[in-house]
Amino acid sequence: MTLDPYFEPSEGGDIAFSVEAPKIKFGPGSLAEIGDDAKALGMTRVALYTDPTVAKLNPVAVAEGSLKAAGIDVAIFDETEVEPTDRSFKAGTAFAEEGKFDGFVSVGGGSVMDTCKASNLYATYPDDFLAYVNAPIGEAKPVPGPLKPHIACPTTFGTASECTGIAVFDLLEMEAKTGIAHARLRPNLGILDPTALATLPRSIVAANGFDVFSHAVESLTARPFSHRPAPENSTLRPLGQGANPYSDLACTEAIRLIGANLIGAVNDDDNTKAHEPLMFAGMLAGIGFGNAGCHLPHGMSYAVAGLVRGYNAPGWPSNHPMVPHGISVIVNAPAVFRFTGPACPERHLKAAEAMGADISGAGLEDAGNVLADRVIDMMRQTGIPNGLSGVGYDENDLDALTDRAFIQKRLLVNSALEPDREQLKDLFRDSLSYW
Repeated sequence: MTLDPYFEPSEGGDIAFSVEAPKIKFGPGSLAEIGDDAKALGMTRVALYTDPTVAKLNPVAVAEGSLKAAGIDVAIFDETEVEPTDRSFKAGTAFAEEGKFDGFVSVGGGSVMDTCKASNLYATYPDDFLAYVNAPIGEAKPVPGPLKPHIACPTTFGTASECTGIAVFDLLEMEAKTGIAHARLRPNLGILDPTALATLPRSIVAANGFDVFSHAVESLTARPFSHRPAPENSTLRPLGQGANPYSDLACTEAIRLIGANLIGAVNDDDNTKAHEPLMFAGMLAGIGFGNAGCHLPHGMSYAVAGLVRGYNAPGWPSNHPMVPHGISVIVNAPAVFRFTGPACPERHLKAAEAMGADISGAGLEDAGNVLADRVIDMMRQTGIPNGLSGVGYDENDLDALTDRAFIQKRLLVNSALEPDREQLKDLFRDSLSYW
């Protein structure tokens, strides 16, 4: 691949990357058009998924009204848990099975969209719960066929679940976060209406922004697609293919938009002007990591979220202790960048510059530190907890965190520099505090 030396062929490596772009509608007021969109997809009876908080907000009223105006029957499931568990997925599935729906709509954050994806899957192709869950926790069984049409309408901008074939949840019995990944889970349409962010608390804006950034920088610094083992069959090429020229374009711009807008969106009195660029950044990062895949910060975040004891993040409605996803990712990220910097320093410097760091005079040997320092500075300016200690962990938790993260092979092997178990434990240790 001559587009970038990073993609030079390797022995036994893949020779191609595939592009599966999501279908997206973007613009203020676009949610009001959902009735026409649902009708065009052949929906007549729709399950509308949301959560107890969003159910009371304007986006759900707008979506329900537009669907009904188009002559579509609507039933609402508003019991989605924030940072969903297998319990939440199973409750959503039961609702889908009982309702005999021919279409699905999700209005909410990533938790809502992921619960809707899983409910659609299990109601359409019933199986043991772990059948579709990522290995080694589950069987990673492929989705057998097409799902019912799904329109995803985010009211946050961090997860980009409307762009991806991924549904993430906490498996309660294992105290671990895992997920389901398959192209057929990707919604048929994502409607991104920046006005839906109007009531988003500042703390959630901060966490969302760092989730977007981490999606983008992990995809940019993932191992190149050409160094991933070639699939035995071209149809088996995974969603997370590794860094590639297509994902690079989207991710670099997503990082730039976060660097330019996040601090103001959290701290300025009037932050409404930032909603459109932030939501656009989330979409771009979703396109990027939906093709390239994430790596160590996300793999480590699953352990941080799964083992949480007493931490409750301000601004998040929840019926159980939780570390919100964007926080569980970014508290690990600076330590990871210092570790992975030597593997692809040019890309770490590119990310640092896009994020707003001054890289003049920085050498390749400084790349990981420059990026890490810029992220830490932005964490401090936006009220993100000070590493793992800020969300309730200490030295005594390192082995448990390492055990839970080390099984996330799908993510760990996607790093430009894959850690062994002791290196992973050191990364958690280095993530305990930053200032």
